[in-house]
Amino acid sequence: DRGIPVRFFTASSLVMRLRRAQHENRLDRELASIGKARLLIIDEFGYLPIDEEGSRLLFQIISDSYERRSIIYTSNIEFSGWGRVLGDANMAAALIDRTVHHGRIIRFQGGSYRSEHALMTK
Repeated sequence: DRGIPVRFFTASSLVMRLRRAQHENRLDRELASIGKARLLIIDEFGYLPIDEEGSRLLFQIISDSYERRSIIYTSNIEFSGWGRVLGDANMAAALIDRTVHHGRIIRFQGGSYRSEHALMTK
């Protein structure tokens, strides 16, 4: 523990959290709260499609983070599929641009750890 503030969300839980804050008229406070982290981890990006409102909210948090904090995404979706996930190719291009500008892409290959260590057998 080095005292580095980190926030971890699945992509769907982050979108739901931001959507709830927006509907309760406290989006600015929620963004500020998340913005206190120096590292934002967004897990399972692309596993579930995100509607237009959710995509705009996700774009807002990522855009606000650009050059201010680090973001880690985990995903099985190549950049070419981000437009489909977000429902907007232009927004996907803008997110990818911000991601790769100072980013590093780390690709993992191999079988599923869960499948290899499953208690259930075929």
